Amino acid sequence: MQNLLNLDELAASPLKTDPYPYFTVDRIIDKAHVDSVISAFPAITDGGSYNIDDVEMQPAFKAFIDSIDSPAFRRIICDKLDVKVMDLPMMITLRGYSRKKDGRIHTDSKTKVATILIYLNDEWSADTGKLRVLRSETDMDDYVEEIAPGPGSLLAFKVTDNCWHGYPSFEGKRQSIQINFLTSQAAGNKHRFFHSLSAKFKSLFK
Repeated sequence: MQNLLNLDELAASPLKTDPYPYFTVDRIIDKAHVDSVISAFPAITDGGSYNIDDVEMQPAFKAFIDSIDSPAFRRIICDKLDVKVMDLPMMITLRGYSRKKDGRIHTDSKTKVATILIYLNDEWSADTGKLRVLRSETDMDDYVEEIAPGPGSLLAFKVTDNCWHGYPSFEGKRQSIQINFLTSQAAGNKHRFFHSLSAKFKSLFK
């Protein structure tokens, strides 16, 4: 199986611990494949998250997903974030469109052990819509780092009580993939059920 990820860069990226354990990679997708992966991103024109199993995938995008769902990727996440995810269920969801209400400050649920966000946009010229690693739940401007959702940029963090993150309001195309390692299969089933229900509900009003 061809690996489309820059695993060496993933492993070499320095871990930061302020305000919680996280690290970033500017370009996680091999430069020879980044354009084909982005162009193969499933057509999602509505807001909200979609389960990977609920969308149609072109071969280039399927190869990218297969590269993520691998022991090598899991091992790096284990080592970098000091978490044990080798045998935990993985949930992958996609977002293709940001609504004005999206991006509000939040932490991830306690059913998630680690979160990895990969952005799949050709470029990012907007001033807003950039993800921020935040110090608190009250101030979007009190951030330690800002990540532009460009072609293959990545943020990975350990889910903690204070893993606050969000982005200034942006409306428009904003493609991303979210990978979560979950505490149990039951938690995964619950998350996937609600994402699927949401997608089906939205389809009724198209």
